[in-house]
Amino acid sequence: MKVLVTGATGLLGNNVVRQLVERGDEVTVLVRASSDSRPLAELPVHRVVGDVTDEESVKRAAADVDAIIHTAAHIHIGWTQWETGRRVNVEGSRNVARAARERGVRLVYVSTVDTFGVGTIDEPADETSPREGKPNCCYVATKREAEQAVQQMVAEGLDAVIVNPGFMLGPWDWKPSSGRMLLEVATRAPFATPSGGCSVCDSRDVASGILSAIERGQAGRNYILAGENIRYFELWSLMAEVTGRRPPVFRMRAVAPVIGGTAGDFWTKVSGREPTLNSALVRMSRLTHYYSSQRAIDELGYSPRPPRESITAAWQWFQQHGYVHHVADAASVADAASIGR
Repeated sequence: MKVLVTGATGLLGNNVVRQLVERGDEVTVLVRASSDSRPLAELPVHRVVGDVTDEESVKRAAADVDAIIHTAAHIHIGWTQWETGRRVNVEGSRNVARAARERGVRLVYVSTVDTFGVGTIDEPADETSPREGKPNCCYVATKREAEQAVQQMVAEGLDAVIVNPGFMLGPWDWKPSSGRMLLEVATRAPFATPSGGCSVCDSRDVASGILSAIERGQAGRNYILAGENIRYFELWSLMAEVTGRRPPVFRMRAVAPVIGGTAGDFWTKVSGREPTLNSALVRMSRLTHYYSSQRAIDELGYSPRPPRESITAAWQWFQQHGYVHHVADAASVADAASIGR
């Protein structure tokens, strides 16, 4: 099978590409000229230089493929990058979807669990959960809008499946993205954690679920690809255990992060630059992003592994690739805690 992958240098996209190559597929990747070359080094893939926001380059990349996997996205937990978020996540997704429709091939569109409402430990959210209320950040808002655009095109004949990953950890996190949390815990051993929680899944398992969705997914259907629902306190404690660091001591009370988020919003208004810590991030980190993957388990054969395995694999990969004493752009762990990609 000939498959086009967007976002191939990201955590999920790179795992997808590697699994496609391993099973013998012919892989085309759409990459920007400025993209990091390391994730694709020595991989037998056909590279097309372009951008999802450039419809002509998307069409060139999709010219001779049998399926498209769209993982590329602009992730920002805040509101100041709204225009960029819409251009990439909404208009870019429309470009990819149109290319798939013109080719008459299946599209697997990668969204996020956060387009659904959050759940609880006893009642995790699923694909039938409501999407009511204002999204907490522009990333969730634009991904929700992009899903609506894809579903509208499905009604017009597009063959597409939507997958909604949870908080991913695993190897091949070059940027790093969600792996920043693990690196922060390993290098700074934070005393306190956000009060919320997330559904931890392995990037390798999500990639496998996506490959399965190409052949087994029902058109127009959403599939949550999540994992174990766990508080950030327990997750960071597990990370500390795996990396040999001191575990966190307590969960942050509500008032401290709210004050920090408010201060961040004030700084945004004064300076025009939005800091990592802002009110959108605080709201996201206080929620329990708990989800059920039962539909994907039943229909796609999705099989999420325990968080310890994902943490261990990610930590070993970071050690092998020289990340242990480096934390990308000094980003806050709370940023990584919000949404992993």
